[in-house]
Amino acid sequence: MNRILILDYGSQFTQLIARRVREAHVYCEIHPAARGTDLGFIKQFAPKGIILSGGPNSVFDPGAPTADPKLLELGPPILAICYGMQLVAHLAGGKVTPSTEREYGRAEVTVREATGLFAGFEPQGCITVWASHGDRIDRPPPHFRVTASSPNAPVAGFQHESRPIFGVLFHPEVAHTPRGGEMLHNFLFQIAGCAPDWTPGHFIEQEVGRIRALVGSTKRAICGLSGGVDSAVAAALVHRAIGDRLTCIFVDHGLLRLNEREQVERTFRAHLGIDLRVVDARARFLEALAGVEDPEEKRRRIGHTFIDVFEQTAEDVPGDVGFLVQGTLYPDVIESASPFGGPSVTIKTHHNVGGLRPNLPWKLIEPLRELFKDEVRQVGRGLGLPEEIVGRHPFPGPGLAIRVLGPVTEERLDLLRRVDAIYIEEIRAAGLYDQIWQAFAVLLPIKSVGVMGDFRTYDHVVALRAVTSRDGMTADWYPFPADVLGKISNRIINEVRGVNRVVYDVSSKPPATIEWE
Repeated sequence: MNRILILDYGSQFTQLIARRVREAHVYCEIHPAARGTDLGFIKQFAPKGIILSGGPNSVFDPGAPTADPKLLELGPPILAICYGMQLVAHLAGGKVTPSTEREYGRAEVTVREATGLFAGFEPQGCITVWASHGDRIDRPPPHFRVTASSPNAPVAGFQHESRPIFGVLFHPEVAHTPRGGEMLHNFLFQIAGCAPDWTPGHFIEQEVGRIRALVGSTKRAICGLSGGVDSAVAAALVHRAIGDRLTCIFVDHGLLRLNEREQVERTFRAHLGIDLRVVDARARFLEALAGVEDPEEKRRRIGHTFIDVFEQTAEDVPGDVGFLVQGTLYPDVIESASPFGGPSVTIKTHHNVGGLRPNLPWKLIEPLRELFKDEVRQVGRGLGLPEEIVGRHPFPGPGLAIRVLGPVTEERLDLLRRVDAIYIEEIRAAGLYDQIWQAFAVLLPIKSVGVMGDFRTYDHVVALRAVTSRDGMTADWYPFPADVLGKISNRIINEVRGVNRVVYDVSSKPPATIEWE
């Protein structure tokens, strides 16, 4: 079969590898690092190639994830990335040592051999890469040649003399390695001999079949519809699989943007033709959030309250409701915890991942769980969803609760709604909306001194955030023209009573996240 096996050693970028492979229209699956010790599974999977991801461990750590050394003798081409390369070197008899100087971020690497992964590169040429490692390889294993090096990593790339085994000590999957795509293409097509035959259409066909088999012919499903692209695409996929046995539930939790409830009802009733139930639970959510300032506790309470509302609403849905559909994406999962048993650290808990209460009354259907936002949009277009749904900026499940820093009150929510509406309106007026991955306002838990009409004010401060991104895992702040920022700030301060200062966030991800909480 034409597919790639990715073994996850705990890197925050593991799913980026899968994304790049799928971008090349090659099907792939991610499995936990432990599968690297199960040669029977790998033989049964029959991959055209195997990719070992990076990870936070050292090969010397007690209990560090490993692989069966015989993996290197199985036959399918292997691409080992960062920790994966150190592991291959360690298993094959090379010398891995702690580096005296950690190499993190952009680095310059010299290509020693323009073959294999580096076919088509300039021999002895210098390329920019993204590195993130604390150990280095001082000596390659026997029968391995050095193909790349850097001042801090004498073996930044290697390949076996006779077997199709390749390694790089940096991350070709991230956008900060400009020519990383060429390396992956060389591995997929020149080395592994893959065919570019996987498309969103294939994904839709596979998921529809899987959902039909899972739900069966009698059970019903409910879907938590938020109004965003993720839940809309998830709903459309499940609706295609089980038809009118799907009921969508839109919960107005009081944490929505201005006029969002009305927009969701109008848009989704017109375009999806799905049974839609709207639940007004504003008072219930505000009561649950009263006095809560910790963002993790906000997410937990919102997630639990969501399920409580769903359970009550589902009682009025005819038939046997056995499934809950969610639009969970992979960035939600990877930032909450490693879903594959790997050692990825928790960045933040997403309400629809770590926030669900344990005694869930339904089985979950999460058809988008291993996709990134841009892939979801491609699937949505393949399902025939309108651009007004597919092209919307991301909006977090916990809504404005995590954009109101500090306590969540109706007054603070209303203030932020008005600020956010002006911000988005001006972005659209400037023709910039589609150039920006996500834009939103944040109400800070501080006040500042100002002067209005010759009087002293002591009012709220709001922060504006706008980023560009391809996948949500990394992002850069958007460089607004100064006159656009000036107009936005002027309108907010003049039109929203209670705000006297506007600041703009110029942090990238990493080290920051896109949302503030």
